[in-house]
Amino acid sequence: VRLVESGGGLGQPGGALRCACAWYGSSSTIFGMDWYRQGAGKQREFVATTTSGSSTVYADSVKGRFTISRDNARNTVYLQMNNLNPEDTAVYSCNADVRTRWQGPITRYWGQGTQVTVSS
Repeated sequence: VRLVESGGGLGQPGGALRCACAWYGSSSTIFGMDWYRQGAGKQREFVATTTSGSSTVYADSVKGRFTISRDNARNTVYLQMNNLNPEDTAVYSCNADVRTRWQGPITRYWGQGTQVTVSS
């Protein structure tokens, strides 16, 4: 069982990038899924979260520019990042709260992270 991230890369100020995070594990129930980021020399910070019912919450720094969404059929969460600025440069990581077996415990899993760099 694991979370695998993809996307990100190099973007220009004012441009857009998208990250994806997919859960690989059979017979799993996924609850909340979040995105966090950590810039060089900075603490990790919350970016956005979505519940299993697709309710969303955003950090003030990305509100109106970033959109978190999920495809429950594909066990995947996305982060669409628009109107990028250099302060968005960071390693973006996702996490998911998952129950991997019937009536088992809910465990938080983290992806490996994907680099997003915003530069002209």
